[in-house]
Amino acid sequence: LCFIMSTGSYVYFQFVQQWPPATCIRSNKPCTKHRPLPIFTIHGLWPSNYSNPRMPSNCRGSLFETRKLSPELQSKLKRAWPNVETDNDTKLWEHEWNKHGRCSEGTLNQTQYFQRSYSMWRSHNITEILRNASIVPNAKQTWKYSDIVSPIQTATKRTPVLRCKPDPAHPNISQ
Repeated sequence: LCFIMSTGSYVYFQFVQQWPPATCIRSNKPCTKHRPLPIFTIHGLWPSNYSNPRMPSNCRGSLFETRKLSPELQSKLKRAWPNVETDNDTKLWEHEWNKHGRCSEGTLNQTQYFQRSYSMWRSHNITEILRNASIVPNAKQTWKYSDIVSPIQTATKRTPVLRCKPDPAHPNISQ
């Protein structure tokens, strides 16, 4: 989902969510969480521009500081933005802030960046949107791209971009 709100060297934010069970499969290493959450979680909030949508340019800003996230916000992020590959959620938040969030500092400081991400996750609950369309991700069911895009587009008034990653154990099947 993309949201335009910028005064920096980027034009919009990409709000990226992931399906944790598929993330664990494609990482080609076991995830430390015993059973990844069966809900879409935040992967990142990425300032982007049209010429290079995947990578912000000239990221300068303050480095991640855990103390800037209140205990209440950290508790919310542990559910919405967990590190599914390790048990160190803070390390993931630090990585995402230092790689992407610092680029947003002209618009969002560190606390605002994580608060906005959480707020977007709550207001664009992909798990619930798909469940309402009778779509619950699982390894035995497949859907057409349009079957997934349509309910998300209707609910959010945004056109999502879906990326399927191949399962290393089954290269002809995407997660």
